[in-house]
Amino acid sequence: MGLAWLSEWPLLKVLASVSDTPHPGFKFVDVTEQAGIQFQHNSGAYGGKLLPETLGSGCAFLDYDRDGWQDVLLVNGMDWPGHKQRHSTLRLYHNNRNGTFTDVTSRAGLDVELYGMGVAVGDYNNDGFPDILITCVGQNRLFRNTGKRTFVDVTNASGLGKREGFSTSALWIDYDRDGLLDLFICNYVKWSPEHDVFCSLDGKHKSYCTPEAYRGQTCWLFHNRGNGTFEDVTATSGIFDSSSKSLGVAMLDDDHDGWPDLLVANDTQPNKLYRNQRNGTFKDIAVEAGLAFSSEGKARAGMGVDAADFKNSGAAGVAITNFDNEMIGLYQASGKGFEDIAAQTGVGLASKNSLGFGCVFLDADLDGWLDLAVANGHIDETVRNIRGNVGYAQPPQLFLNRNGVFRDVAAEIGGGFDQPKVGRGLAYADFDRDGDLDLLLTTNDGPAYLYRNEQRSGNSIIRFRLVGTKSNRDAIGANLRVFHGGASQSRMVKGGSSYLSQSELPVTFGLERRDRIDRVVLDWPGGRTEEYRNLAAGRCYECVEGKGISPQDGF
Repeated sequence: MGLAWLSEWPLLKVLASVSDTPHPGFKFVDVTEQAGIQFQHNSGAYGGKLLPETLGSGCAFLDYDRDGWQDVLLVNGMDWPGHKQRHSTLRLYHNNRNGTFTDVTSRAGLDVELYGMGVAVGDYNNDGFPDILITCVGQNRLFRNTGKRTFVDVTNASGLGKREGFSTSALWIDYDRDGLLDLFICNYVKWSPEHDVFCSLDGKHKSYCTPEAYRGQTCWLFHNRGNGTFEDVTATSGIFDSSSKSLGVAMLDDDHDGWPDLLVANDTQPNKLYRNQRNGTFKDIAVEAGLAFSSEGKARAGMGVDAADFKNSGAAGVAITNFDNEMIGLYQASGKGFEDIAAQTGVGLASKNSLGFGCVFLDADLDGWLDLAVANGHIDETVRNIRGNVGYAQPPQLFLNRNGVFRDVAAEIGGGFDQPKVGRGLAYADFDRDGDLDLLLTTNDGPAYLYRNEQRSGNSIIRFRLVGTKSNRDAIGANLRVFHGGASQSRMVKGGSSYLSQSELPVTFGLERRDRIDRVVLDWPGGRTEEYRNLAAGRCYECVEGKGISPQDGF
C-alpha cells in the first residue's frame, strides 16, 4: 500500500501543525443544572458485579406533545431484587421553551420501575404523536402516546409481551415500505441474575465478565400489522443469528435503492450489515462489505454506531466505537464496500486509549461537514490497576471535520465537555431552537449532561421537518440532498444510532455563510421524489409528502 493513500487526503498536512488550525467557531455550555435536569442513573450495583451494571443507559430527544420543541427522555435502571434501597425510574422532561425543562414523568404515566437500557422513538400508529419503546433487561416496554401528554403501556396488547431478554439498542424502521414503522431490537447475551457467571482477575474476587463468558442472543424484528399489533418475523426475515452480541444499530441505504438497510455493532463478534432484499427479507453482507472485522481481520468490541454522509459524496459512511486499544472504526464507502480510514483521518490514534460508547455525526460548527461526537468511559473502575494509561472515567471527544480530516477539539470548546466521565448514551437536537445542534450525554451510575451549542462562526443553516402521508408519519428512511454553489450534502431521517439513544428527527444542514441553497431533492421512503428550488437559509421548512413545503416560524 505504501503512501498511495496520501494522494486522496491532501489536507493531512493539517494534522502536523496545530498552529495552522482555526478555532472551532463554537463553544459548549453545560446548562444541565440551569435547565432543571436533575437525574442520577442507577445501575443497581451493590457489589455483586452483575454484567448489566457496566453498560449504562441511553437518552432521547423527542417532541412528545408536538409543540415544536424537543423534550428530553432519560432511561434508568433499578435496584436488583433482594437489594432494594431506592426507587428509580426513567425521566421525561418537558421543554418549557425558555431554556428550562419540567419533570413530567409522573403526570405522563411513565413513573415505572424497570431495568431500562435503550430507547427508540417513533409514531408506529401514524396518529401524529411519537411513541416510546424502552429496551430492558427482562421485558421490553412499549408506551403509546395518547396525544394528551400521557402514555399508556401497550406492551402486551401490541404483541411484544412475554419475551424476556437482555435488550440494548433499538430503532423504528419501515423495512417493507408499507407506510408503517416496524421495530428492530438488539439483544446482547443470554444472561439472568440466576445464571450469572463467576469471573475473576485474581481467582478470588468477583469481577465483571467479558461477553465471551456468555452465549450470544439474536436480534429481533417485529413487523407492524397496522392494527396496533406486531408480528415477530425474526426467523422469516433472515435476521435470526444466535451468535450476535449486539449493542448498537443504525439504518442506512447501503446500495442506494431506496430501501433501508441495517448495520449492527456486535461486541467481540463480527458486525452485521443486513441488506434489504426488498421482499421482506435481509441478507448479511458485512464480510464482503468490509464492516464485519477490523482491517486486521479481528472482531472488535463494537458498542455504538452511526451512519451518515460525512464526506459529502452522496454515500453514507460509518462510525463504530470499540474497546480501548481497538480505535474507532471510521469507514468510507469505497466501490462495492467500505474502507476503514480512521488512521488516515486523525480519528484512529486519538481514540486508541478510549473505550467508546455513544457516537453521533452532526455538523457542530455548521460548516457543511459532519463532525463526530463520541461518549467514552470504561466498564470497570479497577481498569487503571490493570492498564495504567486507561482510566475508568474518560473525556468525551468531538472530532471536527475539515474536508475529510478530523481533529479532536473537545478541550477547546469549553463547558467542561472534555472532563473525564463514564460516558454511555449520546444524542443531539436543537433544543433551544437557535439553529445549532446541542448534545445530551448520559453516564453510568452518574448524572446526565446537557450541552448548549453557542455559535461564534456566523455560519448559517437550513432545517427540514418532514411529515409523511403515504410514507410513515415520521418520514423515517427519507433522504434529503441539498445543492449549493456546486457542492452538495445529504442527510437521512433516521431513528436509533449512537448507543441506546436517539437524536431528533428534523435534519439540519450547515451552510457556512451562504444565504440560500440552489435546491433540495427529497426522496420519501414510500418512493416519491420531490424537489424545491431557491430556498432561503436561516429557516426551518416543513415538508408534507405530496402537499408541498412551507417555512416555519423560527428554527
